[in-house]
Amino acid sequence: MNRDPVLVDLALQGGGAHGAFTWGVLDRLLDEPRLKIEGISGTSAGAMNAAVLVDGFTERGVEGAKARLEEFWRAVSDAATFSPFRRSPLDVLAGRWTLDNSPMFITLDLMARVFSPYDLNPRGSNPLSDILSTCIDFERLANAPIRLFVTATNVRTGRGRVFRNGELTPDVLLASACLPAMFQAVEIDGEAYWDGGFSGNPTITPLVQECDSTDTILVQVNPVERPGTPRSAREIVNRVNEVSFNATLQKELRMIALLRKVTDPGNAEGARWANMRMHRIASDLMSELGYSSKLNAEWEFLTMLRDEGRRAAESFLDAHGADLGVRSTLDLDHFIGPV
Repeated sequence: MNRDPVLVDLALQGGGAHGAFTWGVLDRLLDEPRLKIEGISGTSAGAMNAAVLVDGFTERGVEGAKARLEEFWRAVSDAATFSPFRRSPLDVLAGRWTLDNSPMFITLDLMARVFSPYDLNPRGSNPLSDILSTCIDFERLANAPIRLFVTATNVRTGRGRVFRNGELTPDVLLASACLPAMFQAVEIDGEAYWDGGFSGNPTITPLVQECDSTDTILVQVNPVERPGTPRSAREIVNRVNEVSFNATLQKELRMIALLRKVTDPGNAEGARWANMRMHRIASDLMSELGYSSKLNAEWEFLTMLRDEGRRAAESFLDAHGADLGVRSTLDLDHFIGPV
C-alpha cells in the first residue's frame, strides 16, 4: 500500500575522513521515496555533508544533492594528493587504512604535543576553505527548504553554539571541524570557536524543538563501545577521543529519554518530546578504524567508506523502514542509567 513520505530529520556526527561513511548513508537515503528530509543537524564532517547536500538539493533536487556530495569528497581527495599523511608501503600491501605507521603522521603527532597550530601553521591556512567556497553557494543555503543546524564550540565559554541556514559561511563550517591541536581557532562575530564535537556531536535538541518531524535518524561515525582495554599510547589516545566526542551525544540522548517519560503529552511542547522517535545507522567497520585514518583522504578509502555507508543504510531500511513514522528503533531507555 502506498503512503505519503515520512518526514524525517538527520543527525550527522563528525569524524574527518570517516565522514565519507555518512556520504554513503545520505546517498542511499536520498534514493528512498518513503522519506522526506526536513532538517539536518551536523557537526564537523557531518556539518559539511549536510551543507553540501542541502545546497545541491536546493539547486537540482535529489540528483543535485547526490552529485554535489560526490563533487565535495572528490575535491577533498584531490586536495590531499600531495599530502604528507600517506599510508606506509607495508600498510598499503597489507590493505590497512591506518596512518599509524606513516613517518609524517608520527612526526606531526609528536610535534602537536609540544607545538601548537599557531607555531606550526602561523598563517592559519586550511585547504578545506577553498573547497567549501567552491562547492557550496551559501546565499542559496539561507533560503533552502531543508533546515540546517551546525554546532561549533565557543572556546571562551566552552558552550556550543548552533548556527542556522542564514548564518552559515565557510568559517562556520571550518569552526565546526576545528580540532585545536591541528588548526587555529576560527573567529566568528568576535568569538573564537573549536570543533563542535566537544559540545554537541551532533546537537539533537533543535531538531525536536524547531522541526515538525518526530523521527530523527542518527548517523553514528564514532564507535560507542570497543572491546578490551587500550594499552598502547596510541590506543589510549584513540579511545579518549571517541569517548569525549560521544559523551555529549549520549548525555543528550539520556535527556531526551527522560523528557519523554516526564513531559505532559497534553501540551504542545510536551508532545514534541513524548512523541520523539529515534533511529540509528552505524557500522561495525567503524570500530575497526583508528583515529589516524580520519586523516586518510585517499579516494580508494573514501569510496570504500561510501559503499559501506550505502550498505548500512540499505540494511537499516530493510530492517526498520516500516518503523519510520511508527516507533523508535533506537532504545532510548538504554541511556537511562546511574548518573
